Amino acid sequence: MTGASESEPRHGGTLWALSLDGALPPAVTPRVAATYRRVAGGAAPLLAQAMGLDGPAPVLERFASGKRCYIASVAGVLAAYGWVSFSEEEIGELGVRLHLGPDEAYIWDCATLPAYRGQRLYPALLSSIIGDLRAGGLRRVWIGAAHENQPSQRGMALAGFQPIVDILISRQPGGHLWAQGRPGAPDTLVRDARLALFGGSA
Repeated sequence: MTGASESEPRHGGTLWALSLDGALPPAVTPRVAATYRRVAGGAAPLLAQAMGLDGPAPVLERFASGKRCYIASVAGVLAAYGWVSFSEEEIGELGVRLHLGPDEAYIWDCATLPAYRGQRLYPALLSSIIGDLRAGGLRRVWIGAAHENQPSQRGMALAGFQPIVDILISRQPGGHLWAQGRPGAPDTLVRDARLALFGGSA
């Protein structure tokens, strides 16, 4: 007989969403004074260092493809960053590509440098990004987190995001993926998440 750990699917992560149509959630205030701004190619060397890259080329490639980057600075020092895509983006750890609508964005590859963690900079940065995207006329923002990344999920909740679907991975050969709606998630958002992830087939 197959044990539960072998037959039950693995929880890969959760896709969260925030509607920008109505009133935005209250902006998160960090525990340390910080400034927030969108950066461009001139910040590539600084970002590459913060991201642990060997050089700025991958960062410049992201900017060239239309992706945006936002940073939080403390006393003039880069403390946290987050990337935003507007058409599609690979969720590398799951092996799927998220396809976005024309009025949607996906926030990804966010990090807070070790010396600044625990100061609520991440959810505060998300609040800043949300405000900028809303000002740009977008209707919805998606963001995801691995199942075990509880700090990220707490930050998303503080910023006002709602968990929509859990992405489950079969332990059987082939590793089939599907999206399971979270309790309380609106049916329309669950449907749209499945469309974005799998074209509605999962």
